[in-house]
Amino acid sequence: MTPPGATHDPQLRSWVDSANDPTADFPIQNLPLGVFRAESGRHNIGIAIGDQILNLQATAAAGLIDHLDPLITSACRRPTVNALMALDVHAMPALRRALSLLLQHDSPPHPELLVPSAAVEMQLPADIGDYTDFYASIHHATNVGRLFRPDNPLLPNYKYLPIGYHGRASSIVPSGTPVHRPHGQLRPDPNQSPQFGPSRLLDYELEVGFFLGPGNELGSPIPIDEAGRHLFGACLVNDWSARDIQSWEYQPLGPFLAKSFATTISPWVVTMEALVPFRIAAARRPEGDPDPLPYLHSSADQAAGGIDLTLEVYLKTPRMSEPVRLSRASFESMYWTPAQMVAHHSSNGCNLRPGDLIASGTVSGPGDGERGSLLELTARGTQPLQLPSGETRKFLEEGDEIIFRGYCRREGYVRIGFGECHGQVMSPIVMNS
Repeated sequence: MTPPGATHDPQLRSWVDSANDPTADFPIQNLPLGVFRAESGRHNIGIAIGDQILNLQATAAAGLIDHLDPLITSACRRPTVNALMALDVHAMPALRRALSLLLQHDSPPHPELLVPSAAVEMQLPADIGDYTDFYASIHHATNVGRLFRPDNPLLPNYKYLPIGYHGRASSIVPSGTPVHRPHGQLRPDPNQSPQFGPSRLLDYELEVGFFLGPGNELGSPIPIDEAGRHLFGACLVNDWSARDIQSWEYQPLGPFLAKSFATTISPWVVTMEALVPFRIAAARRPEGDPDPLPYLHSSADQAAGGIDLTLEVYLKTPRMSEPVRLSRASFESMYWTPAQMVAHHSSNGCNLRPGDLIASGTVSGPGDGERGSLLELTARGTQPLQLPSGETRKFLEEGDEIIFRGYCRREGYVRIGFGECHGQVMSPIVMNS
């Protein structure tokens, strides 16, 4: 991994005034990519800068990045970020340097290239061909395991391989999309036959997603030392979960209808280049835990495979004027690194493609206030949350809005944020009999 460079300089300021606010998610040191729908209906790639969006298609059309490789300028004109994700590891640093110079305070301003963030509708940043959800937080795995298997919370394979399942790419939705309570088979009474109906135990899962870059050919595994080069950028992920449907269907093959009805992601992709100042050592394994098998072990990844990323969950019910924070956790405690997830995913020759999304699984920490799901926070509904409005919650109810926020902050560097990932629970869609 390259060390922080000129684009991470904490002294940089932009001619976009809102980007210079120290509390802004999108200072000039961030420059995440997303896709917005213009008034014409066209989808354009944009760069978040303060409370504005730099239109990359218009920037390329104005000739302001003509000095870059034509493959880069061509990719900036596309309606999704996939073409940029497909380029080699040198492309994004080059584009990032060019955009940083363009937006710096002593460069000529180009307000005609900006669109107010509040005036557009954000789309999914990429055409997501495949989605894989991992289970990389040992704290989450242990918390959940204790609820179902108090004497044996972790299954024997957990400390040897990154557990994951193949999710549903077609139901990934951008932040702000309403989420309808799903239907499925439920078996609340183990002594009775199952019934079909709307989930009663709807939950969220706080996760971090990683969009994949160049990918690999079918049959050609990605070595762990190269896996980081196949990570393009990160976003926030809410892997909505119907716990009652899940508890009935998950054995022996794992999640299905309990997860495939909706997965919400934040609209901005924070590039791995932007995250360089916040890379840290992978979490230290407890004494006595097995070392990763050789195909999952890299000295470089152990030294800088973690990310110092703080994640927060907020809940706003219809009776509340302001959301309340439910938890705060750190991504630095993850048992498996993003590179290990990529290396394991491809180790059987599975081909990963630009724009594929992998998610970390629920991010939870060791403390009570660091739990990334209601399943954990309420101990499977036996310890309801007491809210400032006087309400209680075991699981989510109609009208509830879940909001995720994430940010990286480190001494000597400017704080960068991920924006919000939010969705509101709606009534189940009426099914025709």
